[in-house]
Amino acid sequence: MDRLMGRHLEEQLLEDVFDQLTDRLITSLYSSEYLTISLESERSQFTRFNKAKVRQSGFVADGNITISLISNQREAYAEFPFTGNLDHDTAYAIASLDYLRQEVAQIPENPYLVIPENQGSSREVYQGNLLNTEEAIAAILTPVTNPVNSTVDFAGLYASGLIIRANANSAGQRHWFATDSFFVDYSMFVQTNSGEKAVKGIYAGKEWQPENYNFQINRSKEQLAALQRPSKTLERGQYHTYFAPAAASDLLGFIANSVGESSLQQSSSALLKLKNQEKSLSPLLSLSENFTYGNVPRFNSIGEVAPEILPVIANGNLVNTLISSRSAKEYNKVGNGASVGESMRSPEVAAGSLAAANILQQLDTGLYLSNLHYLNWSDRTGGRITGMTRYACFWVDQGELIAPIENLRFDDSIYNFLGKNLEELTDFREFIPNVSTYEKRSLGGIFVPGMLVKDFTFTL
Repeated sequence: MDRLMGRHLEEQLLEDVFDQLTDRLITSLYSSEYLTISLESERSQFTRFNKAKVRQSGFVADGNITISLISNQREAYAEFPFTGNLDHDTAYAIASLDYLRQEVAQIPENPYLVIPENQGSSREVYQGNLLNTEEAIAAILTPVTNPVNSTVDFAGLYASGLIIRANANSAGQRHWFATDSFFVDYSMFVQTNSGEKAVKGIYAGKEWQPENYNFQINRSKEQLAALQRPSKTLERGQYHTYFAPAAASDLLGFIANSVGESSLQQSSSALLKLKNQEKSLSPLLSLSENFTYGNVPRFNSIGEVAPEILPVIANGNLVNTLISSRSAKEYNKVGNGASVGESMRSPEVAAGSLAAANILQQLDTGLYLSNLHYLNWSDRTGGRITGMTRYACFWVDQGELIAPIENLRFDDSIYNFLGKNLEELTDFREFIPNVSTYEKRSLGGIFVPGMLVKDFTFTL
C-alpha cells in the first residue's frame, strides 16, 4: 500500500509540474504564436542478467519535454530535460522558447501545417501490479533454477515501472497518460555438439502473474532440451510452417507499418495492390488499432485523439487507413488521429480457431518457428519479405518434434502467406511488447496469434 501511495504521489507531482510549466509557457506567447508541449517521462527499474546472475541493476528517473512553436505558417522544435523541479524546468522552457523564435523566422513556410486546436482533454492512469524492487530479482531467477539446483545459462533484461506521456497546446487542450508496465526479455543458452544454441522469450504486461511466467520459463526449458538433439539441414523449397506468436509478430508488424494513407497515395506501400484490388488477403486475417488495453495513449504528438478501436483489415479487406492531419490536408481526406508516421501504435490481430494442443498435429510435417530475425522488404510494392529463422526452430515429422534446424533464409509475399496459403490462426494470442530502451523505455507492442501456413518459401 505504501509503495502504491508513493507511486501515486510522485505521478501527481509530475502532473502538477507539467501543468504549471504549460501555463507559464502559454502566458509567454505572443498573439500570433501557437505552441504544443509534449512530455515523455519514466520511473523505471532496469536489471541485466547473465548466466542467471545479476550483472547490472539500477533505477532511472528521466523525462524530456518537446515544444513546437508555430508562427507565420512556420514551425520549429526544441527539446529539454524534464526534472520535475518547476523553477529549473521553467528556466529551460523559456530559454528554449526564445531560441525557437529566432529559428522559426528562418524556416520556409509549411503549406500542410496543422494549427493546434482544443478538441477536448483527457486523463488516463493505469495502475498495474508490478514486482517490488526488492522482490523482482528472486521472482525472475528462481524459476530458472532446476530442482537439482543447477541453473540454466539465462541472460536478459528486466525493465519495470511507470511510463508517462502528456500533451498540451496553446488552444487549451491537455492530455495526461500514465501506465505501469514491465517486460523480461531473455535468452537461454546451451552448448551442443554443433555449437552454442539459444531459446528466446519475452514476458510482459501490467500485472505480474507468477504462474504465467513460470509456464513460459518451463516451456523455454523444454525447447532448450530439444535443441540438444542433432540438427537437421533442410534444402531450400516450400514447407508447411507454423509461426509461433513471437515469429508471427515480426511478419505482421510489417503490415501494421504499411497502412498509412501517405504511403498508399505515394504508391510505396506493400498494401497498394490490396487497396487496388489487384491482390487479396485471407478472410482469416483481421487487423485493428485497439487502444482499450491502455498500453499506449490515444493522443498523438500534436494532441489529436484516435478512435478507441479502428478496424484496418477486416476479413482480408482493407477497410481503413491511418490518416494524419498532414495527409488529410495534402490528400483531402478526413484525419483519424494517426501519428505523423502513420504506423499503428496499438495493433492487434484477431485470433482464429487452432488450439495450442493441436498445433503439431495440424502441422503434421514441416517447420515450427519460434523466432525470426533480419527481416526486411525484398520487394516492398510486391509485398515480399525476406529474413531468417533464429533460436528455437524445429523440424516436425508426423506431428512429432524431431530436431532443431540450421538457420534458413526465407523470401515470400504477404499475398501468399497471409493470403491463399494462410491455413489457420491460433485461438490464443500473446502480447509481444516493444522492448526498445534506446534513450527511453518504449510503449506498446502487438497482440498476435500464432499462424499456420502452407508452402512457405525458403530460399537458402
